[in-house]
Amino acid sequence: MNMLRINPLRDLDAWFNSYHHSAANKEANEWAPSVDIVENEENFVIKAELAGVPKEDIKVEIDSNVLTLSGERKTEVKDEKRHRIERFYGSFSRSFSLPDNIDEESIKAESKDGILSLTLPKKVQKEKLTQIEIH
Repeated sequence: MNMLRINPLRDLDAWFNSYHHSAANKEANEWAPSVDIVENEENFVIKAELAGVPKEDIKVEIDSNVLTLSGERKTEVKDEKRHRIERFYGSFSRSFSLPDNIDEESIKAESKDGILSLTLPKKVQKEKLTQIEIH
């Protein structure tokens, strides 16, 4: 006799994942790229997965210490019969609050191999010694 291990949540997870993907593609037509944010002594680095999005279709803006990454991934399939679509298409937008110590004038952006890398240098903190006169 073979034993069958039953996982009642497996089917629910599969349904939820398929619903989530199809709902995002059909209804909202909006998605959000995965992002990593790391920090070292000199910089913050933001890396966003944007495979299939040309750099001309990506916009990076900063307003009031909020960095917004937005753009659009356009569908490649026009008049062909679709059997399975798992990638997300359409507009996207992600916003991140920035700390006050970012040097906005020195931010660099590079798009390579489907990854957008933003390097946000920290302002150099000059230590200033202030002498207080005692009365």
